[in-house]
Amino acid sequence: MNVQEGAYIYVNKPYRMTSFGALAHIRYLVSKKLHVKRVKMGHAGTLDPLATGVLILCTGKATKQIERLQQHTKEYTATLQLGATTASYDMEHEVDSRYPTGHITRELIEQTLPRFTGRVMQVPPAFSACMVAGDRAYELARRGEQVALAAKPVQIDEIELTAFDPELMQMSIRVACGKGTYIRSLARDIGEALGSGAYLTALCRTRVGDVRIEDCLTFDEFPEWLERELPGSPDDNKSKIENR
Repeated sequence: MNVQEGAYIYVNKPYRMTSFGALAHIRYLVSKKLHVKRVKMGHAGTLDPLATGVLILCTGKATKQIERLQQHTKEYTATLQLGATTASYDMEHEVDSRYPTGHITRELIEQTLPRFTGRVMQVPPAFSACMVAGDRAYELARRGEQVALAAKPVQIDEIELTAFDPELMQMSIRVACGKGTYIRSLARDIGEALGSGAYLTALCRTRVGDVRIEDCLTFDEFPEWLERELPGSPDDNKSKIENR
């Protein structure tokens, strides 16, 4: 296997780590193993720090495929807390408002979710990496500035309710969607549609294209795997690092 020439590395991004932080950690380990200063590496699709799951890292000439990989359908599992909201639509910020939930039933949720499938307009979170006049939206929001982001069309292929706890007022969903979809914004919009508010308490990207979370290496697994597999076996198609 020739990482410097070009390869794909599939990792399960840890909780509370940025996508760039995950990339930097893997790049350091790979560069150290190869005894080079810095392996060229990029990632194909940012995950929020509070999200886990599939992160595709591209090395060498494979970095030219990043834009193509970002177009692939993605799948997520998410847990929403109903009856409250936060500024970031997840647990990065404290609850800022609370709402009644006595009217919410499983039936109401199942009737509401289909509204969000197909081509829908979605406003990205203020605490996001969207660019606003040359600045990242989250940088402006963290400085206390007002951030006005325009709604944009996104494609949501499927939403499935996988669990609902009426005592805790928590619901879990599986979502298959296209590029640019913010699951945090989807949580906000579902909460508004239910008349209760909502924010994410858990988010995992379980698939990008044909790459599933089962195909990914955890950070704990990666150092031992790297020692064992680099240079890799000839059967790279079965490896969790793939040559292209």
